[in-house]
Amino acid sequence: MIYYFPLQTLALTGLESFAVAFFSPVLLIIGPFWRLANNKYILALLRLTMVGSLASYQAPNAPIRLVILAAGVSSSLLVQTVTWWSGNSLQRFIRIWGFMLGKIMLLVLRIWYTSLNPAWSSQAANTVVLAIGFIAAVERIYSDGDKRKQEAKKTGNAVRETVSHPHWLLSGIAFGSLMFLTLWIFGEVSLISRWAVSGHPHAGPDPNPYGGTVLLGLAHGLMLSFWSWSSATSFAWFLVGLASSAGLLYLHTWSAAVAGNILAVFTMCVWPQLAGHFVSCLHPGKAMSTAMFAYVLELFFCVWCTAYKFVPGGIYARESSHLLLGFIMLCIGIDFLTVPKKDLSSIFEVKSNQKPLFRNSKTFIKILLWLFVGVGLLGLGLRYKTYQKKLGQGVPKRDFSAMIWPFRFAYNNEGWSSLEGSADLLNQTDADFITIIESDASKPFIGNNDPTMWLGERLGFYTDFGPSTRDHTWGIMALSRYPIVKSTHHLLPSPEGEIAPAISMTVNFTGKLVDFVVAHFGNEEEDLDRKLQAIAVSNILKTSSKQVVFLGYITSAPGSRDYTELIENGNVQDIDSTDRDRWCSYIMYRGVIRLGYARISHAGLSDSEVQMAKFRIPDRLDSYVDNDRIVTDPSQVPEDIHFNPRFGSYKDGHNYEHIHHFHMSTPKYFKQIN
Repeated sequence: MIYYFPLQTLALTGLESFAVAFFSPVLLIIGPFWRLANNKYILALLRLTMVGSLASYQAPNAPIRLVILAAGVSSSLLVQTVTWWSGNSLQRFIRIWGFMLGKIMLLVLRIWYTSLNPAWSSQAANTVVLAIGFIAAVERIYSDGDKRKQEAKKTGNAVRETVSHPHWLLSGIAFGSLMFLTLWIFGEVSLISRWAVSGHPHAGPDPNPYGGTVLLGLAHGLMLSFWSWSSATSFAWFLVGLASSAGLLYLHTWSAAVAGNILAVFTMCVWPQLAGHFVSCLHPGKAMSTAMFAYVLELFFCVWCTAYKFVPGGIYARESSHLLLGFIMLCIGIDFLTVPKKDLSSIFEVKSNQKPLFRNSKTFIKILLWLFVGVGLLGLGLRYKTYQKKLGQGVPKRDFSAMIWPFRFAYNNEGWSSLEGSADLLNQTDADFITIIESDASKPFIGNNDPTMWLGERLGFYTDFGPSTRDHTWGIMALSRYPIVKSTHHLLPSPEGEIAPAISMTVNFTGKLVDFVVAHFGNEEEDLDRKLQAIAVSNILKTSSKQVVFLGYITSAPGSRDYTELIENGNVQDIDSTDRDRWCSYIMYRGVIRLGYARISHAGLSDSEVQMAKFRIPDRLDSYVDNDRIVTDPSQVPEDIHFNPRFGSYKDGHNYEHIHHFHMSTPKYFKQIN
């Protein structure tokens, strides 16, 4: 939510200071605050605030939503700290294991919601989650209420009863780093695929169904945590985890995915041990504050790695994910290897406890874990079967339409998810090939979801996504009604600004192959970057087949240096050279016949319009004639090439109404001069 505001302004806004909500546990360092938070009425209020903050999804605007969420985050961390360090052994053991199983359950729910967090997917789902959360909170308030006085007396001794007391600073940094690693790479089962992706036909594992291997890896990691480890075995296992993290960063496609799955096993394997060290610290407030400081620092560094051009000191963090991942693994490794090997079962003396529920807790945990995994795999299987049935529905035809749209990571101009509205819009355009830029939402500060997979499954389109998330671009999504034969992902020259992505690909229109080149150039301020990027893309166009369509975001005016470079050296034509009121999106082509051109207003769904064009594949490349006359009366061209009248009719100038409508002197159609 915090990232939405700088996303709108392309600069820091000051609202980033709301991240201070993560540091609420620092209050618990003060004795009176700790005793106050342990009061049953205050704890009940904090629990209700935590759950109530989910209603922020239904807030009237983004700033209010941010304020409500900040209150919920700070309350949840206070509740987590108090409950993890208070109560008897059984209660604390169940709470901490419940937290870890909750992470698995969230992954399973996101599978069923096609990578989205159900709480933020729709008002209906948000209301259901809010109701369930409220019921759970009330149950906890009533069941714990009678025990708070007894627990409060035991709180001071709860930690001291453990055999050893790790230092709060070391354990706090390690636990916060583990929290961020789990969010960054395993916050959704599709993320590993997006880290490992490459061009077709050797793109690596698809998120569905191969996201299931990530879920299985995480589950097996928790199962391995029940084993006893010697010091030598622990050190060897850490080296395996370290090597797998490097493999995820530097290997490609399937090799990177295998490394990511091994890292998944390692990550969840160390969770119980590091959580055990964490709750054994003598100073709850200091430990949790340190963990959150490490978590937030790593999260901001992750932002700096990609958005370095818009943040102070960004040049020093540019493309430095390897440093971030290395630091995280080092912090985890130090705590994993140096602190005595005490997992949660040992700390809370599960085996020696005489209560049947306690002694059988491991069995219950394993049953729940594999129940969640089974439900998750079922969801992936059903989604995969449905998606495969939708593919390949494109009918043989000579005409096709292509569109480009800057997406803003599937968030509308008010800060809410735009996926449902985007799917409706894309369906209504009847486009056969769609490229959406600014589409890599598989970053923890954007939402850790996969719009490419979501839209591909919803529309029944073949997909390509790239370059890889680890390449620090904002991503390009390609959706095609027809099969993608091959593709190559490009990182364009970007010596000064953010890394500019491009994809070149070939699509099989039922036996007729057409190349597409899609690109997202750097910002207007980066003159050298744009110059080099235009040269690079013109070379890609030059070496493409005789039939190619270019869809690009080039931040230059018609007739400018970069525009001319693409036209002349790329050997392509502008879809409408008379349209001088453009700046970002352009459509160019070679070897196909232009039929129509349209610009559709965004209606608040994004900050940019949709541009689309219609083309015909000529029967003979050596003897076809392009259409060179522009008409705006649709009755002068065959009805089958008309754009969808749902967007209205021809309109001069901008459309400022909050509806999707043709504008900027479109739609236009092209025909031959008689």
